[in-house]
Amino acid sequence: MKLACISFTSSGQKISYKLQKNLKHDVIEINKETFDDKIKNHIKEIFNSYEGIIFVSSTGIAVRMIAPYVKDKTRDPAVVVVDDVGKYSISLLSGHIGGANELAVEVSNVLKALPIVTTASDGRGIDAVDVFAKRYGLKIEDMEQAKILTSMMVEGKNIKLLSEVNVNLNYPNIVEDNEDGLIMISSNEKIKYNKPICILRPKNLYLGIGCRKGKSKEEILKAVHKVFHENNLSLNSIKSIGTIDIKKDEKGIIEASRELKCDMKIFSKEDIEKVQSKFTESNFVLSNVGVTSVCEPCAYLLGGEIIVKKTALNGVTVAVSRRSENG
Repeated sequence: MKLACISFTSSGQKISYKLQKNLKHDVIEINKETFDDKIKNHIKEIFNSYEGIIFVSSTGIAVRMIAPYVKDKTRDPAVVVVDDVGKYSISLLSGHIGGANELAVEVSNVLKALPIVTTASDGRGIDAVDVFAKRYGLKIEDMEQAKILTSMMVEGKNIKLLSEVNVNLNYPNIVEDNEDGLIMISSNEKIKYNKPICILRPKNLYLGIGCRKGKSKEEILKAVHKVFHENNLSLNSIKSIGTIDIKKDEKGIIEASRELKCDMKIFSKEDIEKVQSKFTESNFVLSNVGVTSVCEPCAYLLGGEIIVKKTALNGVTVAVSRRSENG
């Protein structure tokens, strides 16, 4: 984590130096000598550039400085406040997703200070939905629904948990039926349910892609979207795209993987030859790339179980596999 440690007094600078030396993060010290003008003139840039900020100051100073730039818990950096004698380490902003709660504890361990964490779920020793999602690399579909389910858990309501991947939710009132709400971890796009529900997306879908030379990002994405829509799959669950090495410089595939925010994995002809007999063979593909199939073997090599077989659309072929474990 890239951290800015901001201090305003000489005692605060000593604490900042100690944190820089002992925290297992990239800590940049910022004090009144860092800039030619006042620190507050640079807070916007700091707020938007660092994953976390440690203020060695009063909470009032920290609050007034960051207030104009606070957006929401999914984007704000972790903010921790330490008094300038190092007695308390306070999680102030973005405690769960941003990691301020964990950072406050790390800081307290270095300074032998008292960590102050005020989030309701932590006080009760249960998982908030956003903490749970972060731990397993799950994408929250709707943050408002995550807040609702977390509030229900704080109130001790009965919650049902359904998941495609192996997870462990730290909450005592998990039930099989007669639930008040549902946490569902699923790569299915459309889910019907008539009670409060929070949908979390596991990164457990893998795409095998083949294409004719020169296919654009738009053409490839059109094929992917069509396959996912027809098979009720969520694009938010895509972990990786795989293709053959002859296509490693194909601009359309590279740009599509960036658009989908997923990794791109390249397989050699030899990799594919080992498994291609499991899938439908194509003499056309064999004559052009030297193997009998591309998209299905690549999806298989990435993820194991094929859930969508080869689908062709205007010179683009797509297959999808899914793992039972997350990512």
